[in-house]
Amino acid sequence: MTVQTSRDRGTTMHGVVLTGFGGPDRLVWREDLPIPEARAGEVLVQVGAAGVNNTDINTRIGWYSKAVAADTATGADAGFADAGSDGWSGAEFTFPRIQGADAAGRIVAVGAGVDPARIGERVLVEPVFPAADGAVRYFGSECDGAFAEFARVPAAQAHAIACALSDAELASFPCAYGAALNMLNRTGQAPGERVLVTGASGGVGSAAVQLARARGGHVVALAAADKAATVQALGAEGVVPREADLVAAFGRDSFDVVIDVAGGAQFGALLQVLRPGGRYGVAGAIAGPLVELDLRTLYLKDLALFGCTVLGAGVFAELVGHIASGRIRPLVAATFALRDIAAAQAEFLTKRHVGKIVLEISY
Repeated sequence: MTVQTSRDRGTTMHGVVLTGFGGPDRLVWREDLPIPEARAGEVLVQVGAAGVNNTDINTRIGWYSKAVAADTATGADAGFADAGSDGWSGAEFTFPRIQGADAAGRIVAVGAGVDPARIGERVLVEPVFPAADGAVRYFGSECDGAFAEFARVPAAQAHAIACALSDAELASFPCAYGAALNMLNRTGQAPGERVLVTGASGGVGSAAVQLARARGGHVVALAAADKAATVQALGAEGVVPREADLVAAFGRDSFDVVIDVAGGAQFGALLQVLRPGGRYGVAGAIAGPLVELDLRTLYLKDLALFGCTVLGAGVFAELVGHIASGRIRPLVAATFALRDIAAAQAEFLTKRHVGKIVLEISY
């Protein structure tokens, strides 16, 4: 049985539905979506704000299809005509879908087996939902997400958060900071190590700069020149233009860890600037998914490569602890109303911003 609050919500909600692969016209504003009901082990979250992420756009344009070889920007306006039907996991992506991997809000109902005392609790949603069979569902991909007034999530993935930050500020954390912290954990970044972060002005990159510095790392970032001062203020000891000749700028064997969210043509150089025994973590390829790898660089330098998508156990709880303690701060570049999601994604794709773009859900 679902335990609900006394407020009469009605039965429908506002939200944005992705109706198929393609351009922004595939994002349809609806005012008649059924409010989901919390099932056993689940909670219903009233969403206050939701972040905009690369994964939302990559899914919309069909970029996760292995038939696509271009970068994200190439398909941003109309999608990829040659895209298959597969999503990030390789499984068929189904429509219609409410996207949105980032959610901050409050629990307004609980399903059977969940303590009713959680109603009213302010929460951040961990976007990776593990299943009993070992499969993984991603919030806003294999199940409906945060681009609506209400979202249904497993109770264990709704993390209580007590702090003075706004919903918009909190919604900037889950996907970007979770991915960044996961990469740093997977690569074993330790105090005193030199860390190179690509895409350092974006959501994941700027989070990685903050988190690596908080862990005692010496951070160097790749970012556009006009964003260098902002990125340096986050904790980078140096900022180099993203198109720079990395070997000329740093020399070979200069870094212990590379945190890469861009991919593309710089991949080979990133491995060259890693020291022997260095670690490379990747969680994005917005600059291009296909790269060239000289296997001699990989094995002669004893490098370790980490693909990072599914958050490790305890990563999100660790992140919530960092947020609650104030050890990391939000970086919200702009906010848009949910119904203006197409404009928000267009601004996101210009890459003029530093940090996160967030959608606010009004009632």
